[in-house]
Amino acid sequence: MLRRKARERREYLFRKSEEAKFRQIQEKKDKVRRAIAENKVIDTELKKDALELQRSGAWDDAGPELAASLGGDAGVANSMDDEYRWAGVEDPKIVITTSREPSTKLKQFAKELKLLFPGSQRLNRGAYEIGQLFEACRANNVTDFIIVHENRGVPNGMMISHLPHGPTAYFSLSDVVMRHDIPDIGTMSEAYPHLVFHNFKSKLGERTMSILKYLFPVPKDESRRVITFANHDDYISFRHHNYTKSDKGRTVELSEVGPRFQMRLFQIKLGTLENEKASDTEWTLRPFMNTARKRRFLSDDDGWVVED
Repeated sequence: MLRRKARERREYLFRKSEEAKFRQIQEKKDKVRRAIAENKVIDTELKKDALELQRSGAWDDAGPELAASLGGDAGVANSMDDEYRWAGVEDPKIVITTSREPSTKLKQFAKELKLLFPGSQRLNRGAYEIGQLFEACRANNVTDFIIVHENRGVPNGMMISHLPHGPTAYFSLSDVVMRHDIPDIGTMSEAYPHLVFHNFKSKLGERTMSILKYLFPVPKDESRRVITFANHDDYISFRHHNYTKSDKGRTVELSEVGPRFQMRLFQIKLGTLENEKASDTEWTLRPFMNTARKRRFLSDDDGWVVED
């Protein structure tokens, strides 16, 4: 069992590394092709690679997508087949827990998160180790494991780890408002929600969107529940509403059911949370990135930074 898990993880990481290589090659091809089309000087860093890139194939190939569909030079398959191969076919199964010795407010926040994700379960952390929790989750076919953290009674972090191999996304939380703190709060529906994602345009934004959207099952058309992830300056505003139609469907009324909070992505790792020290870092927010005020990682095209 352990050997099979180790082999599957090595295969998964190999496919991810091959995809990263193909993506970098395709980006170089795109830059050279744009320079030729616009009659501009090719960048100095690309001059050495231009002839070799030209020999490797046409400029208009599909890059990683084509390599994945045809098997690639090394027989690579899309890593999405490993990560979210049952998305839309089977409903996600989520376990939510907290850091050790949680405050009353963090427990309440975990309970409200359980209501957000259909079919999720809340687990009291107790004295369990992370490795024990993940072994139990794998044995019960859990798809995602969520841990929320706090600072002096205020929820300030959330980690989403996808099983069995990853990825793991780390988010900071701010401006958390519980359901009971929102005036005229509506009732919490148990229907599968519709999802709205705004301004996730870059490759990193699409990656973040896929991590979040696969936490929810496919909704029915008649569902009146909406969850919104709106990106603004790399801060993701989370909102939860019910809506009703009136006047023969001409007007729509929204009622907030909470909770509400702000999320900010600061790291994505390829492995699960139990193997975070041995896992490769796919993306991380470095201190020097904070000085680039005009750069938006989730919405700009150059937001993706591949870690070595």
